[in-house]
Amino acid sequence: MKKLHHSILLCFVIFNLSAQSFTVSSNKRFILKENKPFVWVGDTAWELFHALDRDSATYYLSKRASQGFTVIQAVALAEIDGLNSPNAYGDKPLINNDPTKPNEAYFKHVDFIIDKAAEVGLNIGLLPTWGDKIYKDRWGTGPEIFNAENAKVFGKWMAERYKNRKNIIWILGGDRNPRVGSQDVKIWRAMAEGVVEAYGGNDKVLITFHPQPNQAGASEWFHNDDWFDFNMFQTGHCRDNDVYNRIAGSYERPNTKPVVDGEPIYEDHPVCFNAKDLGTTNAYDVRKAIYLDVFAGAFGFTYGCHDVWQMYRPMSVPVNGPHLFWKEALELPAANQVKYLKNLIEARPILDRIPDQSLIVENNLSSYERIQATRGNDYAYIYAATGRSFTVNMGKITGKKIIANWFNPKNGQISEIGVFENVGIKKFTPPSSGYGHDWVLILDDASKKYVMP
Repeated sequence: MKKLHHSILLCFVIFNLSAQSFTVSSNKRFILKENKPFVWVGDTAWELFHALDRDSATYYLSKRASQGFTVIQAVALAEIDGLNSPNAYGDKPLINNDPTKPNEAYFKHVDFIIDKAAEVGLNIGLLPTWGDKIYKDRWGTGPEIFNAENAKVFGKWMAERYKNRKNIIWILGGDRNPRVGSQDVKIWRAMAEGVVEAYGGNDKVLITFHPQPNQAGASEWFHNDDWFDFNMFQTGHCRDNDVYNRIAGSYERPNTKPVVDGEPIYEDHPVCFNAKDLGTTNAYDVRKAIYLDVFAGAFGFTYGCHDVWQMYRPMSVPVNGPHLFWKEALELPAANQVKYLKNLIEARPILDRIPDQSLIVENNLSSYERIQATRGNDYAYIYAATGRSFTVNMGKITGKKIIANWFNPKNGQISEIGVFENVGIKKFTPPSSGYGHDWVLILDDASKKYVMP
């Protein structure tokens, strides 16, 4: 009997080790971790495994954890000559650039970083490879090493290695859109098949795809694939992008799947890659993108910094004119402001939140002065990008009386407005207006007595 008890216990432990931490919510709008709502607050640290030694990686991860991030997006076969330029310890990822012959020394370093992330409470959005290893173009240096056969082998090998880590979400794609008439889709599907096979089924692993900017995100190619769990966009690095339209289009698509922007406009990046004429992005650009993302229906959001994704440091080759070394750039304003949006999301019931532009009369303004609304059953958030006045159609949430407050995305501070009847229409004027003066109106069913974020 004792031997049987031990056998059952061992089976339970093994099952738990291979159980998937991340799942899609029953309404197909959100991500859960261990059956609780999970807020994706991502950072694009693409070169993390390739560029940093263990002390530096530990510093980076600890800092991002303290700033409220939850997901670090990083690439095993990295962008900046990730095959032929060794990591901080002189190790390359593959033997003879053969995806069927991974270099154990290199992946032990990847192991360390993934485990350190878990230790400080972070998850890894793990990209097996940057896309130029499937086809070379102006981003990345290749060489092209993947076909459908070895892509499946490599995907399965990586998934076998990491399937027992509880902090992994898989991101295929590596900043590439599959080319028309090519084998690209077949190769990516083969890699996904390898990952799924290692886990033992689609229901045991969470996978998405990181594309270049387009209108439909990764759903353009993979929306109905069984392995494809949520849609991911990249909206690029130009100001006043219509992020909300892309998110809304995905949100309304049949065969419902959660959606997130995995690479919106970066902080400290040349605007549209043209700093000379258009300048460099700032914290306000980042805030506007991430708030519009979430209020339009995204289940979370990603931040990025131009100096950090490439881990710009002394002696490294700069890409597109970074200004700061990565350690200094970790403290840029928007990086310290993402926690306020995270706090806002977590302060009210998450799983019943929906986008709802019918809350506001001025519901179709341009990107520059966009007003975007989201609500749950008994609360609403309305983002005003330039602090202009707007009119609310009351009665959209429960409650005879509504408590109204202003929330400042720059510092998370709350300003009381008052209590109002939940009928008719009501005009609200933010405390300040103009470029860089963004505000969120919080409306709550007074009977719920919600605590402010």
